[in-house]
Amino acid sequence: MDRLRSVIGDALEASHLAAGSDVWVRVRSDAWRQTGLALRDHLDMDYFCFLSAIDWMPSPYGRGEDDPTAEPTERDETIRQGYTGGSTRFQLLARVVSSAQHVGINIKADVPESMVMESWLPVYAGANWHEREAWEMFGISFAGHPDLRHLYLPTEFEGFPLRKDFPLLARMVKPWPGIVDVEPMPGGAGGDDEGGE
Repeated sequence: MDRLRSVIGDALEASHLAAGSDVWVRVRSDAWRQTGLALRDHLDMDYFCFLSAIDWMPSPYGRGEDDPTAEPTERDETIRQGYTGGSTRFQLLARVVSSAQHVGINIKADVPESMVMESWLPVYAGANWHEREAWEMFGISFAGHPDLRHLYLPTEFEGFPLRKDFPLLARMVKPWPGIVDVEPMPGGAGGDDEGGE
């Protein structure tokens, strides 16, 4: 943390060390690319693992694993941004690793209302498809990315499927399979296959 803070200064907003597990850092939105450069050039984080986004808004449709036949309960709609906090609904999350030191770090940044962040493509070439996916699924644009186009969805698709307020109509019509009653497994309680044919 001291080495990173010495390079990016007050752009480092919060950190969390899960002892023996992992390191989390939240940086200012305007320092997103600067942080990537600092991690690569000053902390020897040479391996880019992934980049994605998080929508911290509780789903207005409830949770997929909730029983649709149960009485609705009062929902807590408080946005909680997890480790290192935050102040926006959407956050970017990236992980980089130093292959020499065998140390990794998770970096988060609040996504501003403009839904535009600086691209990490000039820093880590591996960010290319990850940023395209975050653009396609969450609607976050990346300034400096030369080729934001669909990976999974048809070009004419409207909406952002990984946003919590995107209606998953299939789940509204048919409940998640893990919450419906199923037949017992053969040989289980009440099974009739014990002791022969």
